[in-house]
Amino acid sequence: MKRRDFLSTAAVGSAATMLAAPALAQAQPTVSWRLTSSYPKSLETLYGISDQLSRRIAEMTDGGFTIQPFAAGELVPGLQALDAVTDGTVECAHTLGSYNIGKDPTWGFDTSLPFGLNTRQTIAWLHYGGGLELMNEFMAPFNVRTIPAGNTGAQMGGWYRKQITSVADLNGLKLRIAGLGGTILSRLGVVPQQIAGGDIYAALERGTIDAAEFSGPLDDEKLGFQRVAPHYYYPGWWEGTANVGLYVNLDRWNALPAHFQAALEAACAETMTHCIAKYDNGNPDALLRLVQAGAQVHAFPDDVLAAAFAESRKLYDEYAQSNDNFRKVYEQWSAYWLKQQQWMRIAELPYDYFNASQAAR
Repeated sequence: MKRRDFLSTAAVGSAATMLAAPALAQAQPTVSWRLTSSYPKSLETLYGISDQLSRRIAEMTDGGFTIQPFAAGELVPGLQALDAVTDGTVECAHTLGSYNIGKDPTWGFDTSLPFGLNTRQTIAWLHYGGGLELMNEFMAPFNVRTIPAGNTGAQMGGWYRKQITSVADLNGLKLRIAGLGGTILSRLGVVPQQIAGGDIYAALERGTIDAAEFSGPLDDEKLGFQRVAPHYYYPGWWEGTANVGLYVNLDRWNALPAHFQAALEAACAETMTHCIAKYDNGNPDALLRLVQAGAQVHAFPDDVLAAAFAESRKLYDEYAQSNDNFRKVYEQWSAYWLKQQQWMRIAELPYDYFNASQAAR
């Protein structure tokens, strides 16, 4: 090829490339979603996962896919987040499945069951133990898909105006508690109250409730419960973990391009890691500050734990007999729970217990 012909051909090719570039850019889809959270902005970790997800999905897609987060109450009340996703008011929400057990107790599996799996076991069950497949099959009639997107780790047992010394002290106790833990405690005399996170302090201060559980020290400290209910109990047996789902409107999910779906799943997985790490890093110092501020830390009496565990298994058996959705998940989940306890009893627990005993010395 002559030099003049080569240069002419190259120029034409270069011009074609320049002309094609805008067309390719225009072909890149632009998607804008809204996310409603069940949490106030004061909870920088639980609400913060919404900001984290929003930032990362935009970075991963070069701004092609954006999600605008809203705190509880800005679009819908915190406890109505799932309904807003189902009916398409918003495209997605950060919330707990356990807030919706009034619709079907099977929702509890997506968050945690009392005396259930711990954080690592829950993540293993969801991603490798068949949990996500079961949950998304269950949620499809609600027009919802779940993606694990955060976790608090093990929680505390809540704040009480008076000490709990036996099962008898639970009788008539008005306790703010969400999920199946409230159902179990109601069988032991507790009067459960469902109150959104931002409204708990006022209810405690006014005496509308006698006690409240919410999360762990990092979140509880920001809400100031120690000022009105100084007795802080552990363990939070109703939430040995709490998986926060990104609940996505199923129609909107199906309309997403495949690479945006993959980016959203990746951003949620990263958000999960950051959420757990932030709690594990912040809870120890927050607990010390709470004690210095007057919190009195107590363990639940053994008879309370034993009675609650027994009632939990009775309740699950009852649900399994009357609810096909619950039975399908529970049969698989309970076998997985037993297998995990056998492994943890040999590997993790002796190691953790020995280290903790040495620290206590």
